[in-house]
Amino acid sequence: MLSVFNSFLYLSTQIIQILIFIAGCYYFGISVFGWIKRKEDSHKKYSPIKKFALVIAAHNEELVIAHIIDSLKRQNYPKELYDIFVVADNCTDNTSKIASERGAIVYNRINNELKGKGFALEWMFEIIFNMETNYDAISIFDADNIVSANYLAEMNKQLCKGHKVVQGYIDSKNPFDSWITGSYSIAFWLSNRIFQLPRYYLGLSCGLCGTGFCVETTVLKKIGWGATCLTEDLEFTMKLALNGMKVAWAHDAVVYDEKPLTLRQSWNQRKRWMQGHADCASRFLGALFKKAFKEQNLVAFDCALYLFQPIRFIFIGLITVMMWIQMVYPTSPFFSLKYVFPVEIWNVFVILQFFYGPFVILSEKKFNSKIILGFILYPFYCLTWVPITIEGFLSKNNKEWDHTTHTREITINDLEEA
Repeated sequence: MLSVFNSFLYLSTQIIQILIFIAGCYYFGISVFGWIKRKEDSHKKYSPIKKFALVIAAHNEELVIAHIIDSLKRQNYPKELYDIFVVADNCTDNTSKIASERGAIVYNRINNELKGKGFALEWMFEIIFNMETNYDAISIFDADNIVSANYLAEMNKQLCKGHKVVQGYIDSKNPFDSWITGSYSIAFWLSNRIFQLPRYYLGLSCGLCGTGFCVETTVLKKIGWGATCLTEDLEFTMKLALNGMKVAWAHDAVVYDEKPLTLRQSWNQRKRWMQGHADCASRFLGALFKKAFKEQNLVAFDCALYLFQPIRFIFIGLITVMMWIQMVYPTSPFFSLKYVFPVEIWNVFVILQFFYGPFVILSEKKFNSKIILGFILYPFYCLTWVPITIEGFLSKNNKEWDHTTHTREITINDLEEA
């Protein structure tokens, strides 16, 4: 019986390691194209011609709603070419009152059955479509965001270049509040530079991040929003891919996002992400692979592989733990791992990963002394993805939205002074 178990463990770990290696080579190969930033159209000027509807989704955000509205009103873009809308979704506080006083156009939505950001946005889009004013594009934000002054100018440029859906650069407005916010910030900085940017350069689809993105109204009217799961951004990204469209990238359109302060808040948020990810994988994976192989569509193939990412996280985490057990307990059943990748090779891989991150952060000009502690603790943050992903996949049928409370009252002036 023991020999059968060892044989099974040997075979399964070999397969897992090979899959991890192939996936790692794929993602590393793509990330290389983000090392050097291109100076695109630096000589060309794009006149402000696109009219935007800026939509802020808010649920009980009275502490932070004023700050995003203030930052949007400071855009270096003609004021007559954009309007600010706040959809106050099932709010029981002063969100609507404060937003209205700040100059936003407020719509109150009360619906105790269709809860969540995706439903609120779909409701708001229909209202905008029925207005007399014709908007070229709609840009979506979260209430805790702060938006850089050049955001609309950069989005206008990308739309004028022919892109239909554009994601902006998601930064952190509170990277040094705790080790959790530091880890989040590192993760997003890395994603911006080695996931999003190279995909844009290679003509693949970038990923929507739930906020700081822009969609042409023609696209929404053609294929509909319909993204109402717990990760509406991922759902709409996959829907675009299936409809032959992709997400472009605006590296200089910066949106500062509030990161969770505690491990508990982070755990609940990331579990929600994984619930939505599992839901999207179950609905889109087969269709994306079918489109990829039938039409030789690389965008669909890359999106399909991204839906496998959580499984890869689990495998990497489990392999790492098994390697550590093997180092402490050489006669453990995990001895079979050494036949493909010895512990020494795996340790070199981990060390290279440790230095790769700081190199990217240096390239993004985000590195300072305070973030060093974040890099020390970042591997632990990454390992927490293993139980979170498992929990999220097991509870993927739970559609209850877990709202993250935002409390960091940081203004655009505070960020500019910093």
